[in-house]
Amino acid sequence: MTQLRPRALHKVPLKTVKVLVIGPGGREHAIVRSLLEDPNVSEVHAAPGNAGISKLVPTHAIDGNNPEAVSALATKLGVDLVVVGPEAPLAAGVSDAVREAGIPVFGPSKEAAQLEASKAFAKQIMAEANVPTAMARVATNADEAADALDTFGAPYVVKDDGLAAGKGVVVTKDRAEALAHAQACFDAGGTVVIEEFLDGPEVSLFVLCDGRTTVPLSPAQDFKRIFDNDEGPNTGGMGAYTPLEWAPEGLVQEVIDRVAQPTVDEMARRGTPFVGVLYCGLALTSRGTRVIEFNVRFGDPETQAVLARLKTPLGALLLAAAKGELDTAEELRWSKNTAVAVVVAAENYPDAPRTGDRIRGLKKVDELDGVHVVHAGTKLDDEGKVVSAGGRVLAVVALGSDLVEAREKAYDGVELVQLEGSQFRTDIGGKAARGEIRVPYTATGTIPKVQA
Repeated sequence: MTQLRPRALHKVPLKTVKVLVIGPGGREHAIVRSLLEDPNVSEVHAAPGNAGISKLVPTHAIDGNNPEAVSALATKLGVDLVVVGPEAPLAAGVSDAVREAGIPVFGPSKEAAQLEASKAFAKQIMAEANVPTAMARVATNADEAADALDTFGAPYVVKDDGLAAGKGVVVTKDRAEALAHAQACFDAGGTVVIEEFLDGPEVSLFVLCDGRTTVPLSPAQDFKRIFDNDEGPNTGGMGAYTPLEWAPEGLVQEVIDRVAQPTVDEMARRGTPFVGVLYCGLALTSRGTRVIEFNVRFGDPETQAVLARLKTPLGALLLAAAKGELDTAEELRWSKNTAVAVVVAAENYPDAPRTGDRIRGLKKVDELDGVHVVHAGTKLDDEGKVVSAGGRVLAVVALGSDLVEAREKAYDGVELVQLEGSQFRTDIGGKAARGEIRVPYTATGTIPKVQA
């Protein structure tokens, strides 16, 4: 019924392709960089972009979350493909408006984007598709939350049901803290999903989807907590690396077989086909692989590391997905190098990040062999100088022959970045480089049967 792997029968016929990328962050800067390396991509535009993106391509100061504004810009520019980066415009229906204008778009519809916009909806889909995930309960008030917390026990996992930019999850052994987070969500008019805690190392896998076909990218691992040793509050992500030498050999195929393809099939069955990238956040537990969460867009900062290794032209790949032709795409090709991305964040991130500070040393970083800077929360001031404009300001991305070398290069680059009060984690990929990650089961190409 479905094609799990791209066939190498023929490549998608390409003309020169003009692309519009929607979003302001590091993920979008990485996408723009990769698109510019595709010989079939003739022109790239971005909206609204950032200081790094604006040095590469024309940027347009529109509200990227406004479906009509994005559709109008795409039509005016006469683009052949729109790539929607962040989750907010997807949940707002930007992809729907662009499709209605007759322009191919890489990004799910508003209905399909509910896989990320509502964790309760995602759990429902996983249940119907028999996707292995954590046991969970939805709570709408303090009494229901307390009962669910006591059912699952510590460590407690409490998730805001809606979009929270990667920061709506609290994992704690403190029951009072868990209840307080749930109450804050209720006070804001939301609901929460309370889950059992999943042990084991975590893996991020991006899967390209065209509504029927699924094509996996290289697995990565990211680091959510603000401080070393996974301490402190959750963030949008403080760094990532890929590939994962320690991952079980059959991991990617079993995630396609038991997670991504069943989910895409279920969405198609419902009449809401999923087109875009399905981010599978996974835990490799003692009971097998379990889905922690779905996102409906490229993760940040994993994208910065994954795309640094991708050799297959990105524009052709995303256009094939947008047009329902992934089964005709060429086999993916990857660099043999390892990629590491280390995020430099502003002072006081993730609480109330300090902005407006001059950033120096960026040219020196780009001069390092195999190292480049990906801008995230940056902008140009009135003098044309790069200043901080967000919590996660930039990422230093490095390619090395192995994880040890890639880490060394990345941190050499980080040391050259001058931003007052900035912070970064010093342990991105550290445990893996030292061979300290252990997977509590062996992948066999199929995930152990889910226990009721």
